[in-house]
Order: sequence, then structure tokens, then C-alpha cells
Amino acid sequence: MATTQEDVNGPTPDLKRVMGPGLLLLFIVGDILGAGVYAVTGQMATEVGGIVWLPFLVAFAVATLTAYSYLELVTKYPRAAGAALYTHQAFGVHFVTFLVAFAVICSGVTSASTSSNLLATNLLAGLDGIGMGVPMGENAVTVVALLFMLLLAAINLRGVGESVKFNVVLTLVEMSALAIVIVIGFVAMGRGNADVGRIVAFESGADRGIFLAVTVATAVAFFSMVGFEDSVNMVEETKDPERVFPRMMLTGLGIAVIIYVLVAISVIAVIPEGRIEEVVAEDGKVLLNVVQIGAPGLPVDKIFPFLTVFAVANTALINMLMASRLLYGMAHQDVLPRGLGKVLPGRRTPWAGIAFSTALALGLIVVVTYLSGTTVIGALSGTTGLLLLVVFAVVNVAVLVLRRDPTPDLAFRAPTAVPLVGAVACLFLAGPWARDRDDWVQYQIAGGMLLLGVVLWAVTWFTNRAIRAQATGFRDIEHLEE
Repeated sequence: MATTQEDVNGPTPDLKRVMGPGLLLLFIVGDILGAGVYAVTGQMATEVGGIVWLPFLVAFAVATLTAYSYLELVTKYPRAAGAALYTHQAFGVHFVTFLVAFAVICSGVTSASTSSNLLATNLLAGLDGIGMGVPMGENAVTVVALLFMLLLAAINLRGVGESVKFNVVLTLVEMSALAIVIVIGFVAMGRGNADVGRIVAFESGADRGIFLAVTVATAVAFFSMVGFEDSVNMVEETKDPERVFPRMMLTGLGIAVIIYVLVAISVIAVIPEGRIEEVVAEDGKVLLNVVQIGAPGLPVDKIFPFLTVFAVANTALINMLMASRLLYGMAHQDVLPRGLGKVLPGRRTPWAGIAFSTALALGLIVVVTYLSGTTVIGALSGTTGLLLLVVFAVVNVAVLVLRRDPTPDLAFRAPTAVPLVGAVACLFLAGPWARDRDDWVQYQIAGGMLLLGVVLWAVTWFTNRAIRAQATGFRDIEHLEE
């Protein structure tokens, strides 16, 4: 996994620069919006009550600190590789680079698994809402989630060429669904059909003080603020990235948090007191409840679940595309078994990486559903946030280490205090004090996945060592015979 300076600052870009400020902004906003706000808003409300908007703001602040670090690194090393590249440039330790890269892979798998369960829940609700009479309940949701993951694998195997323009369409769909929630919420407030006073009421279902409750809710909310870091992989296709990237990334984060805060206010104001906990316990469809309660006479509640499905499906597909391609790349670098780098002869898609990541996702869904004693969405969204918080802490430290390298004239430079505070904040939110007792399963899931990666890495290392020793032995024998 060695990376030379020429690799990082190659003389000419390999990709065509087609993204201006507008397309980049929509890409970033679309990458942040998606499964997060649908998955975690209800869970956050059970932690802090009416001030559910506050953890979104705190998560935004932590994400922005890390975004500053990404901006310095992406304008200093304008290559599409992300956290693994920055880690290797800073520390030069192959095993550490591997752990960061595999943690990113695991976060993609857990995020896609979260999205699949969220999609299943909303799809069944939508079909039931139009009178299809589909079976409901945990088993039905699990079956649909598993089938959806298999569908993603089939699409991935066929080969998906992502285009920025298609992402624009999906982003507009995602924003439209959330705009429906916001408009319905504020219209209800304007007509006096909502309890506006509740948005400043702190209530902790776990009987915590406000600081600890907001900390726990912020760790949950962080799942909804990730995605912006994926945009660094578009740097080689962005026009004038040194000037455009900082403005668009920070603007995108700002737009996302404004939407989240407005959604949170709508949820708290429209859904009656005590009802959110019931919804979370029943099916977790909190945003759909806002639509149903706030606009009971309109058919929009029939459409909303399908808008959610459309938005969440794209998030899951991007996650699995990323995971399978990273597995493929690491296999070709002899960091993981070479078998994971196999591709289909005709399609040239990484079938081994797709099969491995899909099997991992299927196993996670089944194990968490039937053995963990907690919800799939809560456990896996929390695991995604946990993994990325650790990765972000490493990136924040890498910024300071890489100050030793010369900086291009137009590169963005974060104030020194920013990555320091960012690293501390990320590690703080990754700690056990930021989680419920039931959420300790997140450490078990993350640790188990990383342990699997370490085992694969060790097998690969010993195999490669044996092959090199054998090859050296053959050369020595040939030399003696000569």
C-alpha cells in the first residue's frame, strides 16, 4: 500500500473536470441527506425530548471541524483516495492504513444494512397504505431487507456507472420528501394544530441530565451528518477545486443541518407528547407520522413512504459500491486475499468483493435482528457512526502530522486548533459514555468486523511471505546449480 508523492500529486489528472460549484454542492448535499434523518430522529427524541434539534447542531459542529481537516488534505493532496491516503501519508504504517481503510469498508456495509431495514419498513408501510394487504412485523421487514441487499448485489454485479446528473435527480427527490415534512409541520403550527412550546422542552427517557442526554443523542445524530467525506473522491473531477471545494463543502453541511433542524422541529411540534416513543417502539416511521397527523385529509401520506424508499435505496447502493471497490483494490494491493479481487470476465465487475460485502451485510441483519436484543436500525446506524468517528479522529490528527509537508499556494489551511478540537470531539463521541447500555452491541459489531479484517490481513501477510520465501528458495537453488 505504499504511496509515493508522485502518486499523490500526479502531474496531470486522469479524470475530466466536469463539476462546477452547483453540481458539487448538490452532490455533497445529496450524499449527506438520505437514510440518516429518517433513521435516527425518533431515537434522538426519546433521549432529549423537544430539544431534538440541538444534537443535530452539535453533530454539525463536530462534522464541520472534521470537514476543515478534509478540506486542508484534499486541497493539499488532490487525489481521490480519502482517509486511507491521508493516513498513509501521515504515518506510513501499512497496518494502520489497512485498519482505517477496512473501517471505512465496514461503515459502508453497516450503513447499507441500516438503509435496507429502513427501506423495508417504509416499503411495507407504503404498500399497506395503498391497500395491498402485505404482511407486517419483524420477520417481514427482515425478509424484505435481505431481498433488497441481494437486489443491490445483482445491480452491482451488472455494473453501475454513476453520473453526477443522476445524483442531482436523486438529491432533489430526497429534498422533496423532507420538504413535505417541513411544510406540513409549519402549516400545522401556523394553524394552531401543533404544540410549538414543546420544541424547548427537555425530556430524557433514560433519566439523564441534559449534558449526558445531548451527548448520547449527538452520537446518534452523527449518522445523519456523514457522507460529506465521500465528496473528496470527486476532487479530480471538480473544476478549480482549491477555490470551489471549501465553499461548497461547508455550504452543503450548512444546508443539511438547516433541513435537519426544521424536520426535527416539525416532528416535535406535530406528533403529540408521548406518541414518539410509541412510534419508535412500533415501527420507527416518525417522519411518516408527521405527514399522517399533520395532513390527514391529503393523499400525500400514500406517496411519502415511496419517496423515502427511493432516497434510501440510492444511499445503500452507493455504500455497497464503495465497499466492494475498496475490497477489490485492497486485494490487488496484496493487503487482503487475492481471491477478493476477482472480477466477472464479461462485466468486469468485482464479483468477489460484492459477494463478500453482501454476505457480511446479510449476516449482520440476521444476527442483529434475532440475537442482539436491539433494533437493526439503532445498532447498525450507531456502529456506522462509531467507525467513522474513529476514522475522523485519525484524519484530524493526520492534518497536524502532515503540516511537515510543503503546502501548495492555493491550498486550504485549517486553524491549528480546529483539528485538535475535532479529534478530541470525535473520540469523546466514540466513547461508552455517549451510548446507552444496550448500545454496547455497537462496539461488539465494530470489533467483530475489524477482527475479521485483521484475520484476513494476517492470512494474506503469511501467504505472501511464504510465496516470497519459496520464490527466493528457487532462485538460490538455480544459483547454486549454475
